Amino acid sequence: MDTAHFERVLLARKAEIERRLEKIDTDLGTLKSADSAERATEAENDEVLEEFGQVGEEELRAIDAALDRIAKGRYGQCVTCDEPISIERLNAVPHTPFCKDCAASH
Repeated sequence: MDTAHFERVLLARKAEIERRLEKIDTDLGTLKSADSAERATEAENDEVLEEFGQVGEEELRAIDAALDRIAKGRYGQCVTCDEPISIERLNAVPHTPFCKDCAASH
């Protein structure tokens, strides 16, 4: 398996998420409108941004774990059953720690 390819994919995705999280932080730190109706809309938008931020943080943790598995020579092996993860699955979700069977049981 070409782990260097997956490492490049993971690092590119990590950089993309970090850029998005930085933009979310900037947007959340922006001064709010004095108009109460606009403030209500902005508050709803902030909730959505915070949720996107949480999802991004979770994906970053998964990517870092996958990069750690690459460094340890364990990338592509299921962390639950130790069986190989299919290339198709890794291409779809490069940071997955689980084979198809174990992912279904989680």
